[in-house]
Amino acid sequence: MFLRYTTRKKNGKEHRYYSLVENKRVAGGHVVQRHALYLGEINDCQQEAWRKTIEIFEAGQCRPRTVALFPEDRIGAVDDPEIVRIRLRELSLHRPRQWGDCWLTGQLWEQVKLDQFWAARLPPSRKGTRWDQVLQTLVTYRLLDPGSEWRLYRHWFEHSAMADLLGADLRLADIHKLYECHEPLLKHKKDLCTHLTAQWKDLFNARFEVLLYDLTSTYFESDPPFPAGDKRRYGYSRDKRSDCVQGVIALIVTPEGFPLAYEVLAGNTSDKTTLTDFLKRIEEQYGQAQRIWVMDRGLPTEAVLEQMRAAQPPVQYLVGTPRGRLTQYEKRLAEVPWQVARQGVSVKLLADGQELYVLAESKDRVNKERAMRRRQLKGLWQRLGELKQMKLKRDELLKKLGAALHEYPVGARLVHARVAEQEATLSFTLRQDKLRQARKREGKYLLRSHITSGRSAEELWPFYIQLTEVEAAFKNLKDDLALRPIYHQLEHRIEAHIFISFLAYCLQVTLRRRLRDLAPGLTPRSVLEKFGTMQMLDVHLPTTDERTVVLSRYTQPGTDVQLLLQRLKLELPPQPPPKITSGKLPGTTPL
Repeated sequence: MFLRYTTRKKNGKEHRYYSLVENKRVAGGHVVQRHALYLGEINDCQQEAWRKTIEIFEAGQCRPRTVALFPEDRIGAVDDPEIVRIRLRELSLHRPRQWGDCWLTGQLWEQVKLDQFWAARLPPSRKGTRWDQVLQTLVTYRLLDPGSEWRLYRHWFEHSAMADLLGADLRLADIHKLYECHEPLLKHKKDLCTHLTAQWKDLFNARFEVLLYDLTSTYFESDPPFPAGDKRRYGYSRDKRSDCVQGVIALIVTPEGFPLAYEVLAGNTSDKTTLTDFLKRIEEQYGQAQRIWVMDRGLPTEAVLEQMRAAQPPVQYLVGTPRGRLTQYEKRLAEVPWQVARQGVSVKLLADGQELYVLAESKDRVNKERAMRRRQLKGLWQRLGELKQMKLKRDELLKKLGAALHEYPVGARLVHARVAEQEATLSFTLRQDKLRQARKREGKYLLRSHITSGRSAEELWPFYIQLTEVEAAFKNLKDDLALRPIYHQLEHRIEAHIFISFLAYCLQVTLRRRLRDLAPGLTPRSVLEKFGTMQMLDVHLPTTDERTVVLSRYTQPGTDVQLLLQRLKLELPPQPPPKITSGKLPGTTPL
C-alpha cells in the first residue's frame, strides 16, 4: 500500500491530489493496483502522517493461520453430551445485512454520550419498548440511507444489523413505534444543544466565541388550508419552489461546523425579524460572553445593529453589506493602504464612528467574477445581434428581448437595449460607465463590524469567509441527509423529522472533526461507505441430532477498512456468541 498523487493546474497554481493505492497479486503472477482511499489535497505534515501509518499498519498486519475442522465422519463414537457433531457439507449462509456503517454510527452515538442522554429522558414503556433505541435507529437510518419511516419499517431495518447491535428484534422498528417516537422529542431540544456543546468541548476543545448565523427554507408537498398558527406558509423560497408551502430553518454553527442551536419558523417569516429572538435565546441558554456574530447582508436591520451596539456589554458582529454601500465609502477607502490578509487576499480597514468597515479583495474571486461577467456579456451581445437580424413583430421582439435579458442578468446590467416605438427595430449599446464600475468592484466585498477587541485585518476577514460552514450545513441537511421530501402531515411530526435530521448532522460533524485530526483528507460520507462494505451473515451449521448451530458473523475488514480502524483508534467488537436451535429452522433459504 502506498500514496499516489495526481497534479492539476488551476489559476496558475499546481495542486496535488493524493490517494491510497494497494497492490494486489492476481493470476499469472501479475500485480494490479486497487484504489483504496481518496484523500484529496493534503499538506506535507498530513502526507507524512499517512506514510508512517502505512508503514506501521503493514508491519503489524496479522497473518492468517490454518485451523482444522472435523466433520461428523472424522469423529468417532463419543458419548460426551457437550460435543456436537457438525454436518459441514450442509453449511449455509443466510441474511446478509449491513453492519460496519451501523456499528461506526453507534460508536459516534456513544462518543458524544447520546446513549446516556436519551436513556435518562426516554425511559422504556410499560411494554418494554426502548424508545432511546428506536430514536437511535431513526437517526442511524437518516445518516446512512435516508428515506421514509415506512421504508425503514418495510425494508431497511431487516437489511441492517441494528437489531444485532442493539440486542433487539423486528419489534423495535414497528411502524407505529417509529411514529410514536416523534412525539416526546421536541421538548428536549434545548437540553440536547447544551449537552452536545459540553461534549464537543471535552472531546475536541471546541470554542464557541464566533457564531455563524444564517437561514434556509424547506418546502412541503401538502395543500392548505392549515390550522391557525401552523408554520407551513407560502413565502420566499430559496429552493425556487414558490408553488409549495414551506418552513424557514434558522441555524447557528461555529466555524468548525458544530451546531449551537436551530429553530423552525413559519414559511412567511422575514429574515430581518429573526435575529433579535436568537440573540436573547443564546444569552439565556449559554450566558453572557464575548461572542462575535457573523451574518450575511440582509439578516440584521439597522435597528437591530443599533441594539447590539447599545447592549451592555456590546454585542460584537461582522456582517456583509450591499455593494452599493461601496459608493458611499469609495473615496475614503481609496486613501487607505492595502494590507495582506493572506496570499492572494488584501484588505483595507476604515473606522467610521462605532463601526469598522473592512474592504476585502480576493484575486481568485476577481478572476471568477471577471470570467462570469465576460461570459454573460458575450452571450447577451451575441443573442441581441441575432434578435436584431430577425424579422419579428414588435410584441414578439419585446418578449424575446425580455427572455434574453432574464437569461443573462449580469450582462443585462451592462447593456442598454431598446425597441423603437413605432417599428420592430432593436438597438443596443454598451454602458461604459457601468462596465468600468463593475470592473472596479469585481472580487471586492465590504464588511461592517462592531468588534471592540482590536482584532487585525488578518483575523477579521476569515471570520466572514467561514459563513460557508453554514451553507455547507444546509447543503448536508438537504442533500446528504435528505431533509426533504418530508413525509409527515402533522406539524409537530414535521418538526420532529427536522430534529432527527439535526441529530444525524451532529453525528456527521463529530465524525468530520475526528477525521480532521486522525485521517485528514477523508470525508464522513467516504468513511461511512467504506465501513458499509462490512456485512453480517448468519452461518448455519446443521448437527447430526437435527439441530442447527447459528453463528452470526461480521465479515473481516479489507485492508482499507483496517487502515481506517487503525487511524481512528477503533477496535472491532468480538464476534457474537453462537446459538443453537432446538430443531431445524423453518423457512430458511441459504445463499
